[in-house]
Amino acid sequence: MSRGANLLKHQLLGRMRRRRGAGPVPPSRLDELLERHGADHRKVFVHAGLSDVKQAFGTDPYAFLRGRLTANFRSVLVPGFTDYFATSGVYHKQHSRPKHGTFGPLFLRDADYRTDDAMKSILVEGPYRFDDCRHTDSYHEDGCFARLVEEDTLVMDIGTPWLTCSHLHYFESRLDVDYVVERTFDGVLCAKGGDCEPIEQTCGVRTSPFYSWNKPKLTRLLERDGALDSYDLNGLQVMFFTLGDLAASLVPRLADDPKYLVTL
Repeated sequence: MSRGANLLKHQLLGRMRRRRGAGPVPPSRLDELLERHGADHRKVFVHAGLSDVKQAFGTDPYAFLRGRLTANFRSVLVPGFTDYFATSGVYHKQHSRPKHGTFGPLFLRDADYRTDDAMKSILVEGPYRFDDCRHTDSYHEDGCFARLVEEDTLVMDIGTPWLTCSHLHYFESRLDVDYVVERTFDGVLCAKGGDCEPIEQTCGVRTSPFYSWNKPKLTRLLERDGALDSYDLNGLQVMFFTLGDLAASLVPRLADDPKYLVTL
């Protein structure tokens, strides 16, 4: 009952926030935030909703945002998730389109690097690399997601209705919650040159589509713990937090209550 109520509440509140939209914002206000947070971090993991960015700045939202991110961080990281590998069996590092949103598919054209993870790849523009990480097991303790937590990587959400974090999948898998199971999928990985090789990709998947993260609850948790910097730029939501701070706040609670993220 609590799980269903959480799913319905989250969907309704998300729609209300999207309808509210953003009003005009001077670009200097975003520049100030990026300069402030970029001063202490060389890389940033970004989740972006381009619709509100366009409303706020009245220009090409992708070019506008990417230009400002690359001006303030040496490396910009973006989720390139292709969960459909589970059924297609094909992961092409150049052509497999990221599943979620608009920012990721556009960023794929400009990325210098993409991890070999056939379901939860990470796109990178800049010099940062995951060369010594395990790519064939998405949430392995020696994997790409674990590395970013170890390095206390900065996360930025902009134009999203709630706090968004791709690493929540990682924490669920590492803490072995009962609504996520590890599965291995067979297929092929194709490089930019066209050469393909057989692979096995292991990834945590949910046992039911009716589980939904309670993002307002997570937002309140990080705010109470002083781990979230949140800004409202005339309706454009901008949030910053680090993965180390997220882990410190979330992991003990998720260990005590394995359904913490998916209940009211």
